[in-house]
Formats: sequence, structure tokens, C-alpha cells
Amino acid sequence: MMAEDSNEGNGTIPSGADCLRKRKHEDDRDELVSPSKKLDTGEGHSRKVASHYNSLQECGLVERNKSRIVHMRNFNNWMKSVLIGEILDTVRRDRREVSVLDLGCGKGGDLLKWRKGRISRLVCADIAAVSVEQCQQRYDDMKRRSHPSERIFSAEFITADCTKELLSEKLSDPEQQFDVCSCQFVYHYSFESHKQAETMMRNACEKLRPGGFFIGTTPDSYELVRRLEESDSNSFGNEVYRVTFQKKSEYPLFGCQYDFHLEGVVDVPEFLVYFPLFVEMAKKYKMRLVYKRTFHQFFEEKVKDQRNKVLLQRMQGLEQYPADDRSRLASDTTGEYDHAERRTQSPGISLPLGTMSKSEWEATSIYLVFVFEKMA
Repeated sequence: MMAEDSNEGNGTIPSGADCLRKRKHEDDRDELVSPSKKLDTGEGHSRKVASHYNSLQECGLVERNKSRIVHMRNFNNWMKSVLIGEILDTVRRDRREVSVLDLGCGKGGDLLKWRKGRISRLVCADIAAVSVEQCQQRYDDMKRRSHPSERIFSAEFITADCTKELLSEKLSDPEQQFDVCSCQFVYHYSFESHKQAETMMRNACEKLRPGGFFIGTTPDSYELVRRLEESDSNSFGNEVYRVTFQKKSEYPLFGCQYDFHLEGVVDVPEFLVYFPLFVEMAKKYKMRLVYKRTFHQFFEEKVKDQRNKVLLQRMQGLEQYPADDRSRLASDTTGEYDHAERRTQSPGISLPLGTMSKSEWEATSIYLVFVFEKMA
């Protein structure tokens, strides 16, 4: 539990999020899925994932700020920014020219992070063709609007199902190597089968140079199973997210499918990633796990750095509590800010606090951060 003055960018976490310390297993408006519903598999699943992300409408900043989970989305973006920034700083100690593979690039949400990181070369790959087109358009716009003196990285864009197709066969330069592979909120789609997870791992790691890094974020299977087992049904969630399994107590290493719904962002089947197996699979490509944290742990660790606190505030990853005349809370549901209210009663606390609603904390705390390094 921690709470700080929002002016310093720290946050108040509700006691419900403390469940991360009590884990006994390892990993939007609710649209419930019947326990008897047959979930998509095989080619149908890949098509559904591509169709879902292709159909998401591009919206401007004003519309995004109206989202019920705007602060959670900003918070997750801050998590990625800190992770990517630290890894690029590490790589740049040894290399002036930095090449990156963005595996599951989506619409290009991390393009500004690569620009800020002053990389030299970027390859973006995703299963959703419309998303890749929008990513390329964002890149073209960014390059066109940049100052003539600024050197913008070169970029290549590939539409491919990276769980089934080899990127090495699609690169314009077959000899291309990377210093970083970033896979953000994507890898879990590959755990439909061993073959698909293996293909995804090969795409992520085979082109990394020795000393290169494979980084990412993915749902924590231990936390998902823990919440499922504590639920009275085959489903759990709150007003912003819902996870629905077909049944409890059976969790195969591959193909353990669940429906995931996140308010206005995600509504597709996903698969549990059993992390010890994930680590073992990476060893085939000489990858060594060097860092793994839950989002809760990562936040508490990284927000201690003043630069990260300032970035969190600038990215509006937390909302102000209590709200003032110029703002309103993301939720008006009773109990969503009890954790913050209790904190305001503690002696010596400066107001306002920086926090999120209880539902957003619970939703973001199902994820973890990982970093692998390629050995020589």
C-alpha cells in the first residue's frame, strides 16, 4: 500500500490490489459468456483477433479522454514508456545504432517512444492489416512533421500472423538483426498451441544480436487463475473488465482459453501463458530471463525515481483525488475510491492524491513485465 502527493506522480493503491502479495498460483461493460459457449479455436481465433483490432476505430485525444479507463490506459502506457526507455538506455551504452522489432505493433502506439529513444531502425509487424496501415500512416505523419534537423528512424511495416509465419522470410533485408524486440500485450495470443508459441518465440528472438533484449508485457496466468478459483463462477471482473473461462481446475499448458473484455479496448479470446514454460522455451534461442515483475511491483519500484514520477504526472497516468471544480472522477460508483478516501484521513498526507479507481487498479494488476537477454 502506498500513497503520495499527486504532484509527485505517486499513487494510492486500494487494498484489493494487495492480493498480488498473496498469490497462490503462477499466469467492458461486462458481456458475459455462457459457461457452455464454445470458444473460437484454430484459424477462427486468428481471424477473430485480426478482425477485432482491424475494426477498432481510430479516435482523437478528446474522445480517448472520455474513456472510463483513460487513466488506466495512460498508466499502462507509462509502464511501457519506463520499460522501453530503460532498455534503450542500456543498449545504447554499447551501440550507437539501435534496431528494434515491434512485434504486435498495433496502430503504432509506441512510435513516439522509439522516436524519443533515438533508435535508428524499426520493423513493425502485426496480424491486423488495417492496424499496420494506420501505424505506417502515423509514422509517415510523424516524419513529415519533424524538424529538418531531426533524424527520424527508418521503418518497415509487415502484416503477418507472427504465431504462424516467419518474419525472417518477410524482411526486406534477410540479414537484419535487432537490439530489442518489444512485444506489448500480445504474446498471450500465441499460446493457443505449442507450435504457435514456438513460432512467436522464434520471431521474437532469432534475429536478436548477442546482448539484445526481448521485452514485453503479458497477463499473469497465476493471478488470473487465483482470481478464477476464488470466484463463485467461471468468471470474474468488475465494471471495466471481465475474464470468463469455460471451466475451473483444468489449465493445459497450451490452448487454455478465456474470453477477455476490457471497456472499449479488448473483446477477444486469449490464452494463459504459463511463465516457467515461457522461460524454458526462450532458452532454445539463448535467452536468459533477467527481470520479471507484476505491474504492481514494477510501479512501486520505478515510481521512486523522480524522472518517472514526473513522466507519470505528465502522461496523466493517475487521476486527482479528491476532484476539484475543473475535473470529475472517472467513476461515480459507490466504493470505487474508498481506498483513496481512507488515505486522505492519514496524518501528514498532502492533498490531492494521485490514484485510480478500484476497478482500474484491479484490471491493470493482472499483468506482468518481463525482460530477457540474449547470451553469446
